[in-house]
Amino acid sequence: MLRFQNIEFLWALAAIPVFVLLFIAVTTWKKNAVARLGDRRIVDMMIPEVSFSRPWLKFILFLVAYGFLIIGIADPQIGSKMEEEKRKAADLMILLDVSNSMLSQDMPPNRLENAKRAIAQLIDNLHNDRIGIIVFAGEAYVQLPVTTDYSAAKLFLSTINTSMVPTQGTAIGSAIDLGMKSFDFKDGTGKAMIIITDGENHEDDAVKAAKNAADKDVMVNVVGIGSAGGSPIPIYQNGKQVGFHTDSVGKTVISKLNEDMCKEISTAGMGTYVRATNANSGLNIIMDQIGKVQRKTIDSKSFKNFEDRFQFFLGFAFLLLIVEFFISNRKNLKLSGLNLFEAKKP
Repeated sequence: MLRFQNIEFLWALAAIPVFVLLFIAVTTWKKNAVARLGDRRIVDMMIPEVSFSRPWLKFILFLVAYGFLIIGIADPQIGSKMEEEKRKAADLMILLDVSNSMLSQDMPPNRLENAKRAIAQLIDNLHNDRIGIIVFAGEAYVQLPVTTDYSAAKLFLSTINTSMVPTQGTAIGSAIDLGMKSFDFKDGTGKAMIIITDGENHEDDAVKAAKNAADKDVMVNVVGIGSAGGSPIPIYQNGKQVGFHTDSVGKTVISKLNEDMCKEISTAGMGTYVRATNANSGLNIIMDQIGKVQRKTIDSKSFKNFEDRFQFFLGFAFLLLIVEFFISNRKNLKLSGLNLFEAKKP
């Protein structure tokens, strides 16, 4: 199997037709200029050393050398053999709280940004497992279906904010139920959830939802984010903080981490609870537990031991350039004066 390590450099081959057109244009201009001097035979006698064919030879050598040079830079590689790999994979669904309370600044810059950074680091450490993302506040939405495209996962993660869910609240149970619907239970892979929230659930029975998930062998883990002392919830307008949320009597609302709720959910879901800090998100501890879930073995075939072949193309290109350099545009008068087929007079 042939592949190119730097395939984007092959676009430079598109310059070859441009070189040809430019060379033809210059050659035509030179011929017309010579023709304007007078009769071609007389002009040839005036400039006997000028060759009109050697520039074409030099140009052809240059084009071939240029083509080989570009191919060499693109680094062609040949796969020497096909190998079969066995990969073990599991499905992981991240349930991220995007309610307004996640803007609290007890974990600078705020809880949500800390959670997104932790998820990004988790994605960087994944290899074969599939990952999906669900965002929730008063309602839950699938932000990213389960996939092995980690680049797409980080891209979708970067767009998450508190305004993407119009209904405020913290419906953890709905998020768990949606996560269960998003899994494909026919493929036999192990499955787990990681809920990242401050635990202020006011919408549904999250503990029951976690228990139902555990009954179907889906481990529900929880990362509690926030502080026990809590922090006010800022209000932003046009990207600038203009105050804090207040209750019906005008008192500033303080959002606190509800660890009891988080622990109840993880216990019911047969998972692990970890409290995040500024120094450690705790996801490494949870991932150690998730590593114990059953993973399905996936067979895949791929070419291995790719060997570089750029040196042959670069070497041939430089050889042609050297030959082209030593070919003169002038005729060799001694050779051109020879006429092997002229009959000598007695």
